[in-house]
Amino acid sequence: MELRNCTSCGRTFAYSGSEICSRCGNTDEEDFQKVKEYLYDHPGATIVEVSEETEVSEKKILRYLRESRIEIREEDNMMLDCERCGASIRSGRFCDKCSGELKRELTSVLKPKEKPLEKPKANKTGTKMHIAGMRKKDK
Repeated sequence: MELRNCTSCGRTFAYSGSEICSRCGNTDEEDFQKVKEYLYDHPGATIVEVSEETEVSEKKILRYLRESRIEIREEDNMMLDCERCGASIRSGRFCDKCSGELKRELTSVLKPKEKPLEKPKANKTGTKMHIAGMRKKDK
């Protein structure tokens, strides 16, 4: 078991894949639910409005957008940029084009390369070896 300090509150906790402790994780989930419910009732709200009404920081709201937990609905309200090409996006870190390219690149790197067929090896006399299981012709 690995112990770490919570990046949010500084408390020590048993690390389980998240950089924040369970207490901060619960608080974060409650904040997300507030934002989600506010946006459900006020779909055209800006980040500033959502932050003021829900008392959730703008930084957290932007993180929810980057995590694709919420999405910008209005075309003229785009404020996120693709981290690869800079195109305007509604949520996440990458635009659809860059996401596809990154996926193809990763797939090609992770795909096992096919081994070429080996030529039959010659024995000491220079003749090809026969495959096991084949019958020799009667003499």
